[in-house]
Amino acid sequence: MDPDRVLIFDTTLRDGEQSPGISLNTSEKLEIAHQLARLGVDVIEAGFPISSPGDFEAVQAIARAELGSTTTPPPVIAGLARIHVGDIDAAWNAVKDAERPRIHTFVSTSDIHIEHQMRATREDVKGLTRAGVAHAKRYVEDVEFSPMDATRADVAFTAEVCQIAIEEGATTVNIPDTVGYTMPWQFGALIASLRERIPNSDRAVWSVHCHNDLGLAVANSLAAVMQQCVACHAAYRLH
Repeated sequence: MDPDRVLIFDTTLRDGEQSPGISLNTSEKLEIAHQLARLGVDVIEAGFPISSPGDFEAVQAIARAELGSTTTPPPVIAGLARIHVGDIDAAWNAVKDAERPRIHTFVSTSDIHIEHQMRATREDVKGLTRAGVAHAKRYVEDVEFSPMDATRADVAFTAEVCQIAIEEGATTVNIPDTVGYTMPWQFGALIASLRERIPNSDRAVWSVHCHNDLGLAVANSLAAVMQQCVACHAAYRLH
């Protein structure tokens, strides 16, 4: 891969649909997917298949659609999954007919999420990461891993979890600013620190997912690019 190329990952059909007042049916999602492909988007995150039968159907329809052209390859079609077997199985069944399928799986690394949302421990998170990424890898070569709420997490622990994900075969590591409050200088420093701490960081494409709550999604994404993050995407909160 050209280290100077920035890859565009579009999450309109997954995170974008969470905007207030937005609800897309399968036909509308297919129309948007075709337009994203025409625009040359590299990766389309088509949805969260386990979240509902309707979302599964939409992701499956997009995976089966002919989105490429004679001049450009089809985009990668990604399905989102929590780092649980059922989620990962659903994501695979939804995207498996795509020419270029991807499973994007995630787990929180911030203590506030681990303790109060997951009611788990850091050791649990490491075990889930190892097992979940390995399970996804049985289905598909292209596996993306995200440590959710990474900007509020302990950087050393997040690095440890990302290292495990890469060891198990994750081909893209995506760092999300889940609550959308980080400043660009902080976010750039986080990306640099993670890459420095992880011995096998060069085995994965590095990506970022920046929420726009403070209007800083683009600035934070650019700060990551400046730290040689070679695949970046921004999820925008619409207000």
